Amino acid sequence: MYPNLLVPLLAALALALAALVLVALRQPVSRRLAFRQVARRRTEAALVIGGSMLGTAIVIGALVVGDTLNFSVRQEAYRTLGPVDERVVAPPGPTGRAVAERLAPLADDPDTDGVLNARATQASAVSGAGDRTVAEPRVLAWQMDFDKAARFGAPGGDSGLGGPNPKPGEVVVNEQLARSLSVKAGDPVTLYLFGVPGTYRVERVVPEEGLAGVGLGGRMNRDVFLAPGTLDSAARAAGAEPRLVTFVSNRGGVESGEALTDQVTADIRQALGPLAGQTEIETPKQTVLRDAKQAGDSLGALFLMIGSFSIIAGALLLVNIFVMLGEERKSQMGMVRAVGMKRSRLVGSFTLEGATYALLSALPGVAIGVAVGWGVAVVAAQIFQGWSVGGSSIRIAFAVTPTSILNGLALGLLIAFAAILGTSVRISRFNIIAAIRDLPAMPGQGPRRRLLVVSSALAVLCAFVAVPAVARSQPDATYLMPALALAFATPALLRILPRHTVTTSVAGAVLAWTLLAPVVRPRIFDTPSMSVYVIQGALAAFSAVVVVSDNQRTLLRPVRRLLERPTEGGLAARLAVAYPLAKRFRTGATLVMYTLIVFVLVLLTEISGIIRAGVDGVVADATAGYSLRLDYNPQVAGDRLLSDLRGGPSAPEIATVTPLVNAAGRATDPGHRSSQPLDTAVVGVPDGAITGITFRERLPGLTNDDAVWQALASDPGYVVLDGFFGSTGGPAGDYYDPGDTLTLTDPRTGRSEEKVIAGVLSNGLVFYPGTGAGSTTYPVVLSEQATRELFGTQAQNASALVRTSPGTSPDALATRLQGEQLSSSLVATPIESDIRRQFDSSTAFFRLMQGFLALGLGVGIIGLGVVMVRAVRERRRTIGILRALGFRARTVQRSFLWESSFIAVEGIVLGSLLGVLTTWLMYANSAAFEGLEGGFPVEWTSICVLAASTFAASLLATIGPARRAAAIRPALAVRVTE
Repeated sequence: MYPNLLVPLLAALALALAALVLVALRQPVSRRLAFRQVARRRTEAALVIGGSMLGTAIVIGALVVGDTLNFSVRQEAYRTLGPVDERVVAPPGPTGRAVAERLAPLADDPDTDGVLNARATQASAVSGAGDRTVAEPRVLAWQMDFDKAARFGAPGGDSGLGGPNPKPGEVVVNEQLARSLSVKAGDPVTLYLFGVPGTYRVERVVPEEGLAGVGLGGRMNRDVFLAPGTLDSAARAAGAEPRLVTFVSNRGGVESGEALTDQVTADIRQALGPLAGQTEIETPKQTVLRDAKQAGDSLGALFLMIGSFSIIAGALLLVNIFVMLGEERKSQMGMVRAVGMKRSRLVGSFTLEGATYALLSALPGVAIGVAVGWGVAVVAAQIFQGWSVGGSSIRIAFAVTPTSILNGLALGLLIAFAAILGTSVRISRFNIIAAIRDLPAMPGQGPRRRLLVVSSALAVLCAFVAVPAVARSQPDATYLMPALALAFATPALLRILPRHTVTTSVAGAVLAWTLLAPVVRPRIFDTPSMSVYVIQGALAAFSAVVVVSDNQRTLLRPVRRLLERPTEGGLAARLAVAYPLAKRFRTGATLVMYTLIVFVLVLLTEISGIIRAGVDGVVADATAGYSLRLDYNPQVAGDRLLSDLRGGPSAPEIATVTPLVNAAGRATDPGHRSSQPLDTAVVGVPDGAITGITFRERLPGLTNDDAVWQALASDPGYVVLDGFFGSTGGPAGDYYDPGDTLTLTDPRTGRSEEKVIAGVLSNGLVFYPGTGAGSTTYPVVLSEQATRELFGTQAQNASALVRTSPGTSPDALATRLQGEQLSSSLVATPIESDIRRQFDSSTAFFRLMQGFLALGLGVGIIGLGVVMVRAVRERRRTIGILRALGFRARTVQRSFLWESSFIAVEGIVLGSLLGVLTTWLMYANSAAFEGLEGGFPVEWTSICVLAASTFAASLLATIGPARRAAAIRPALAVRVTE
């Protein structure tokens, strides 16, 4: 992923490594000090490497997820297109034959590798698999010359279809249809061509690749290839004609040929001349590859956003470790500074030590990151299957690119180097005499004049930028600019107010703004970008932890009596809270790690709960009482199918049938997110037939939902859209409103009309194609009359909505109707079951993200373990003195366990509260939750399980250090040397 970042990241990494090498060569003393510390502290070094390793693994894992989805979508180009770059679908009859003749000279065009003509029709099939009958209503029947098909495409390339033509009475089927019908070579199969059954023998089964998997826009194509003349004969017998399809292959390979699409499309239009307005000229390869990049980038960005919180936790782990190292080595650093070592040399020593840890963690981090990406791909494959429409889900295939590995490795190392360098500069600033005598650092006299001037100027600048940013609801700036203005104002405030008052007030103000920003500016989430969520979570966690850390004594007042008990337990409790209170920075860094990860885990848990609670309301909004959506072949069904439904064998189980008019169109994006036209499924509804489907937004003046449907029926200039129209990934937002306009185009004739949005549907799932006809196709709902006026003969009755009679099972009726109307290729979709299945998949996807984020929780727990290990070493002499004074080993061990419990419980409670509160504010104010009216549930069980498991893991991470502390022998511990 992100090939455009590869060169800058590698250049930055090369500069950083060059600087480190230069420091190591020019500062031999610093180098020896750094490497000696790494060799001496092997246990602590292993823990530090483990934390750094997880940070790199999370970055690489997120990028590998993006690679996997990008590769999986691109495989559609190989599986369903192969050498096909352009597809020209002509109307049947003389016009179609004239189109084929006009396109034939393109075979000699230097920009193309071939032109192939074929005939196709929608069909259905039945096989007697063993002792049961298997039916498949979604079949594409093709007639093409296998010899020409084998030569189609780049010289020496594989078109996907070759060998001899099937003989009369025989067919060739692809693997997808063979699996669906459970047939193999030699088995009989019955095909319904133009509604008339005929029995054929399967001559061979071919892999679903290239021309053998080709379709007319679907992701999953069940293809059958007939002997020459078979389809023409069946069409003449039925008084119909098949579709005439011309495939064009651009010069180059499967992907490289896409670069010539625009030029070849222009050549096709020029060759067709006046016939171009009567044909559909499609560029499926360009669409698939564009969708692949968009889908890969979107999902990769989502996981990178989730992983960002873990990356922040990993950076904080490194900061915390080096702050503790500085505290532990304070006397040593004071002495080396006293004998003449410059501060820059001390910074170099610490930076080299930290860089060593980071470099040692790089390769294991890459391996774990790839493994994490593979695990996510395995789980995602099942989830995407649940999201499939008509069995047309993306087939997830694991993939990883060197670009993502290098990007992740470089980014992980650069983050580690930056955290180490910044911390090294901070800990190198100390009073030499105080360090030698191991005295606590004295607070400064206040900010310097230069710092005061610069910070005040920055505060004014950020405040100035914040005003228009908040007014325009710019996502990132709305959060960042006010927070930065407050932070930069801190030095000026310290001149007039006490430090405690300033710290608490500034952090409290940042926290309040972070939580209330969605209330004041609810449109800040109307963006596909994930950065706003990272900024929101980081600001909430950091500001809350600062407030808590600065007021720990106040928070502990309710338990003061317990702490002051003159018992062994009270003594252990006082020791447990003494060091967190005294070392606020390291305690705060550990708290942020816990708070940040628990916050996001609880937020994801709550969102999953909102989705589950809202599913009944979504079903009611989406169905409006309809139980089934029917999709069928209008060329065969005609008006007969609707008559059969109303008067056939299943009529007693059907209360109402509402036919829909369908056409394929293209529309501009009313949200102005893309300049590319969007593929649309145009749906024409009969006047007054659909009134129960509700709207979340209506045009001013239309006071209720019935008024919107009446306006649609009376004015052909109105349309209604689904809230996900034009969605490009990420949370749904409010990108367009009633009153906005879009341009709707018939791609066959080029005729366009501007339409006004009369309403935005609460849920438009019933209007999406039920046969997996397109990968990114959005419904546009018009009146039946407006649809026929714009799209002419292309507008046909190809679907219907069905209300079942009381007591009828929609699933059972769907199966029965598909059997009764198999000749019409009818696909019956139970709407409620389909919606609930997709919601279950969405919940599973959130669980997948929670599992990915659990790596960050591991970073936090490792961080607590490292802190406690370092604490044992730092307090070695103190522990020895306490033991010499009569403290029992059990008391020391208990104090360490309670100390880690204190930090873990604070982080868990703070993260849980922030997670629930933030989710509630988003639920109440963000357009992403519109339509989910099931209320706001607090997932007590899930949150308690998360809290208990986190707490237990924290205790396990501390047991080892606590036992080591209890095992310290007083006589050895009080010595100056170890």
